[in-house]
Amino acid sequence: MTSSTAPPVYELSHLGALEAEAVHIFREAAATFERPVLLFSGGKDSVVMLHVAAKAFWPAPVPFAVMHVDTGHNFDEVIEFRDRTVERLGLRLVVTSVQDDIDAGRVSEETGARASRNRLQTTALLRGITDNGFDAVFGGARRDEEKARAKERIFSFRDEFGQWEPRAQRPELWSLYNGRHRKREHIRVFPLSNWTELDIWQYISEEGIDLPALYYAHRREVVPRDGMLLARTRFLTLLPGDEPYEALVRFRTVGDATCTGCVESSATTAEAVVTEVAASRVTERGATRADDRISEAGMEDRKKEGYF
Repeated sequence: MTSSTAPPVYELSHLGALEAEAVHIFREAAATFERPVLLFSGGKDSVVMLHVAAKAFWPAPVPFAVMHVDTGHNFDEVIEFRDRTVERLGLRLVVTSVQDDIDAGRVSEETGARASRNRLQTTALLRGITDNGFDAVFGGARRDEEKARAKERIFSFRDEFGQWEPRAQRPELWSLYNGRHRKREHIRVFPLSNWTELDIWQYISEEGIDLPALYYAHRREVVPRDGMLLARTRFLTLLPGDEPYEALVRFRTVGDATCTGCVESSATTAEAVVTEVAASRVTERGATRADDRISEAGMEDRKKEGYF
């Protein structure tokens, strides 16, 4: 009597399926476009995106440059991490600076205690794309962050002015992506589009991905403002009545230091952050990004102008 052995069953985990989809998107874009670039700020989503890109093309190096839109109001820990990562992976870093646009008179800097350079990033981003001839730009946006970002396709078309029209996006049936565009037009590509904040942190934990230290609990002087805790930095102007104090906090997202809040937390490891995120009922941008509170359609208005 002979015994039969059942064939092995190959089944991807949830995170494995998300990674496989992102790898496919990277490879599809690399085969479609002549000069893609990956937006890299040193924030957790761009770090995960770069990690997946490195896996997608390993053992070859990442076949495109990385670009940082520098507001000049960044957290020091993030800039240090950005430079260290670029050196470790041997990447070509393109920095497009908001300060350059201010100095050249292309944009006007806001004034006052609540001033932020965050909206000025659009001009610097579009200038960086045009000056370097990039025809595709990888971004780390996720659909759970904000409702305007939920309208994006994975291959998101931008016209010759860098503008986005949500009603004119292309269908993506059966994971078929249309990258056709004319000269001066370009495509924004979102490999993490189907990930959530919880997915990101579970992946960071599983892969042992290094992040800037401010994503984990640390003691920092903070200023309560508009229902958030803003870090007291050289970029933040104190208002009458502001009472800074020291607290144990971490950041859920990283952006312009003048408008990115932190949350009280004791999570010092990725596993502990996973537990916190799983219990949260407010998105990271809704909880800690003052620039998203300008209006109900604030993010969508900026995206139509060319913002990510």
